[in-house]
Amino acid sequence: MSKRLYVGNLPYSASEESLRELFAQYGEVNGVDIATDRDTRQPRGFGFVEMATDAGAEAAIQNLDGHDLGGRTIKVNEARPRPEGSGRSGGGRGGYGERRGGYGGRR
Repeated sequence: MSKRLYVGNLPYSASEESLRELFAQYGEVNGVDIATDRDTRQPRGFGFVEMATDAGAEAAIQNLDGHDLGGRTIKVNEARPRPEGSGRSGGGRGGYGERRGGYGGRR
């Protein structure tokens, strides 16, 4: 069974490939996803690594939590499941969806 890990305090220079190589030392890596700002596409300083096995995930946590990567001390732990209804679909901008500007409450 695969396990998803949260990786925090990443240097902005970190790439998906560099994380894959780092975590592959502890087991098979199924996937890597570095979070980026949706407007600027700049890295947000955290990401997720999916390890193929629980044993690989535990080894990665034990060995990489507190590891120096690019001058930053990274944080590695098991990712929390997403809360129900927290998907990326829908508007989410104060209940107004994509309606921007022009609605000032004036009649």
